[in-house]
Amino acid sequence: MPLKKPAESAVVAEHKSLVRFITCGSSGDGKSTLLDSLCSDSRMSGSKSEYIGSSLLGSALAVERGQGVISDIAYGCFSTGRRKFIALNTLAQGHEQHMRNMVAGLSSADVAILMVDAQKGINALSRRQVYLAAQISVRHLVITVNKMDLVDYCEGVFQQIVEGYQLFAEKIGIEQMMFIPMSASKGENVATPSEQMPWYNGPSLVDYLNAVEVDDERSARDPLRLAVCSVDRSEQGYCRFSGQLCSGSVKPGHKIRVLPLGKESTVSRIETIDGDLDEAVAGQSVTFALADAIDLSRGDLIVASDQPASVAKQFETRIIWMHVEPLLSGRAYLMQIGTQTVSATVTDIKYQVNVDTLEHMAAKKLELNMIGVCSISLDKDIAFDPYQENRDTGSFILLDRLTNKTLGAGLINFALRRSHNITMQHVDVTREARANHKLQKPCILWLTGLSGAGKSTIANLVEQKLFAMGRHTYLLDGDNVRHGLNKDLGFTDADRVENIRRISEVAKLMMDAGLIVITAFISPFRSERRMARELVAEKEFVEIYVNTPLDIAEQRDVKGLYKKARNGELKNFTGIDSPYEKPESPECDLLAAECSAEDCADQVVSYLQANGYVE
Repeated sequence: MPLKKPAESAVVAEHKSLVRFITCGSSGDGKSTLLDSLCSDSRMSGSKSEYIGSSLLGSALAVERGQGVISDIAYGCFSTGRRKFIALNTLAQGHEQHMRNMVAGLSSADVAILMVDAQKGINALSRRQVYLAAQISVRHLVITVNKMDLVDYCEGVFQQIVEGYQLFAEKIGIEQMMFIPMSASKGENVATPSEQMPWYNGPSLVDYLNAVEVDDERSARDPLRLAVCSVDRSEQGYCRFSGQLCSGSVKPGHKIRVLPLGKESTVSRIETIDGDLDEAVAGQSVTFALADAIDLSRGDLIVASDQPASVAKQFETRIIWMHVEPLLSGRAYLMQIGTQTVSATVTDIKYQVNVDTLEHMAAKKLELNMIGVCSISLDKDIAFDPYQENRDTGSFILLDRLTNKTLGAGLINFALRRSHNITMQHVDVTREARANHKLQKPCILWLTGLSGAGKSTIANLVEQKLFAMGRHTYLLDGDNVRHGLNKDLGFTDADRVENIRRISEVAKLMMDAGLIVITAFISPFRSERRMARELVAEKEFVEIYVNTPLDIAEQRDVKGLYKKARNGELKNFTGIDSPYEKPESPECDLLAAECSAEDCADQVVSYLQANGYVE
């Protein structure tokens, strides 16, 4: 089925509207030459200006890269008689950085211009970029077949490239695409129609850009969405909040709803530094005063009462991974969506996409530059729209919990049904009641260290001493748990993450029962130990580092595991070919190479007594 061309009667703003477009393609396809030609033909300077993303996803990636400007992206401004333009040119300085640049640029763009060398035709990189543009849902995609002068302006060369892209576009669901033959170096079909290609009767690139509908025009017609950035409560009981309208418009007197809480109020004033407004529209940053003193906080979403967003905490998402360390199922990350940050766990990687073949491939992890469909669970409800409906309220980035470094970008497809069907059941016998009944303060004692460090021996002694004191305990040992609950897991990084996730949940349940829970696991990654800590309240998690150097642990090697790992018979062994991340600030640091196991156990019990866990 042939792809539809944009309607010639596209809306053109009476005033100069702003169009953001990104140029992409392979090195040498003519991106910089095109931008130079555009600036020259439009008789405007191509001077650089600070790039401000219109998308929260693009802005977040830009800010993470440093002071609001995306490095490795050339950018400039120019204008025509009808519109102003911000142009971005992604520079492929490195494979990792190129993907990040593409995501940041595409998420903020009204139009994506893919440059193709007429002499070279379609290649793997250009297919990947088209696929990425489709995933990011850039509404206007233009394929400019450049350097037509070097193929004697041959219509057949152009049509062959068009047909190849149409075939690929149909497979990935792109319904609308524009194809323009040009010579950027000679200005053919850049600002004005080319006399060298009479067989082409479509618009020049500038004519197309002047006519295309931009996201700001579309956003103004969408439902009201405003992510709260700051809140101010007055002494008179009125509530004022600030933020930028992602979409829609609002006037004083309009009824709004605050999500995810669901409380409603009425807008009484719309304030700016230049005075009150009669109406605020998409793209404006304003302060609102509400008629009621309702509970608001940063990250809440303001919506029209009659056009609310959805609320959930479990989703199917598309994730574009942009870090050398892979995404692992079961690992906890931070999700930044809008103006709020929540804890997020990838519960399932349904599949990853082979962009070259479009094949859906099973995966336990996502490697650098991979795109996958994943289920995500959050620690609390958020308000959202599917990404296809609203790019701002349906996009997010994933951050490292320890460093806040951006790891990946995500797009929400929909909320999972179980997000609405499963609720917490109230119980009358509480954790506090169970703890009081046992006359103790429940907690989790988390022993971590290398294999052979002495964790199990010390944990066993600690339990004996607590049991002798009349305390109610339970010991979860790494090897014992792998005989039952975790017998389906191996020792890859992904399986190790899932192993600790399950143990963390079990330990939390046992602590809820009023027990002092003792765990003895290598638990090599800080992120998983931190995830376990954050499942419970402050001071209910005691991290105990059994600090034994690798050479000492290897000398003990009672199970012969280090020898097998050194001989290559045992893969993914911690300390040999899989990393161990030492605790940075454990509650107890046991120098197990210098002290006996008995002394180490006494140190743990002394810590518990000194800090009020046991008498």
